[in-house]
Amino acid sequence: MSEVTVLNLWEDRDIRFDISLAQMRMRPGEMLIDRLDSIEDTKGNNGEKGRLLITNLRILWHSQAMPRVNLSVGYNCIVSLTTRMANSKIRGQSEALYILTRCNNTRFEFIFTNLVSASPRLFTSVMSVYRAYETSKLYRDLKLRGALIQSKQLKLLPQEQVYDKISGVWNLSSDQGNLGTFFITNVRLVWHANMNDSFNVSIPYLQMKSIRIRDSKFGLALVLESSQQSGGYVLGFRIDPAEKLYEALKEIQSLHRVYSASPIFGVDYELSEKPQQLDELTVDVVQDDVEIVNDEDATDAFAAYFADGNKQGDRPAVYNEQLGLAVEKLMDGYTLASLWEVVPN
Repeated sequence: MSEVTVLNLWEDRDIRFDISLAQMRMRPGEMLIDRLDSIEDTKGNNGEKGRLLITNLRILWHSQAMPRVNLSVGYNCIVSLTTRMANSKIRGQSEALYILTRCNNTRFEFIFTNLVSASPRLFTSVMSVYRAYETSKLYRDLKLRGALIQSKQLKLLPQEQVYDKISGVWNLSSDQGNLGTFFITNVRLVWHANMNDSFNVSIPYLQMKSIRIRDSKFGLALVLESSQQSGGYVLGFRIDPAEKLYEALKEIQSLHRVYSASPIFGVDYELSEKPQQLDELTVDVVQDDVEIVNDEDATDAFAAYFADGNKQGDRPAVYNEQLGLAVEKLMDGYTLASLWEVVPN
């Protein structure tokens, strides 16, 4: 007792193309930080005016003419942000924002051009919000042996409040156990050893898969299991007497439910001008009354943003016995079968 509601957070950890209106809408805890109305997706939709939405978890872009043409880029997938010159069909040669990303071992490149001349807002907003995301990982990621404790007190994060401090908590990760202290806050559970502050663990509610009381060789123990994306850790703690153990379980479960209803992701950034909310900007998808004609020049969205950063030119052609054709030589580490794995199921 008992499983907890695992927050299936994909917005900051995935890259998706042509998503539904429901996936465009903000999830609980997600906030719209900035909106730019004249942004071109120069990489995949060159010549098409679109809208860029910057939230505390991701970047959204959609075509203004066809909102179903869109993309969602989570901050956790971003490898680098740079500015370079790009060739826009609308503005010509102009400075653009280059975003290199990695998702599921595949690299994608995105290029966004601001169609409003002499405006640095595209660069400043995206880079500032991404920096705020990168410096607030303790809200979202499990952390072992971090700089969490100072003078036997928890170093609080912005927006964090301590609800309870429990002494005499044994960590059961070793045969002897380690005596330490629990800090129960509104965003996470922190334990540290009394004899060594650097021996600690910070477990955000976001990464908790289950919280239960189980029997162990040390007696009744509070067992926490973290999500697979945080490593799938199983951590055991003993608190005496048993009444105190059950009270701690009840308190953690209660705070987890509160957090699940209104998550705090920790990306604290505000503009002087407040943009409209995302719900006010999204439009219903209308089924076009058109006939779809195959176009030889058409490419799928996945391929349009694929980034082969090491390719300087076409590789030499070689004969492929499996296909019975001459094909461009594959990169090292790739097989013909592995190329089909990039096609979504």
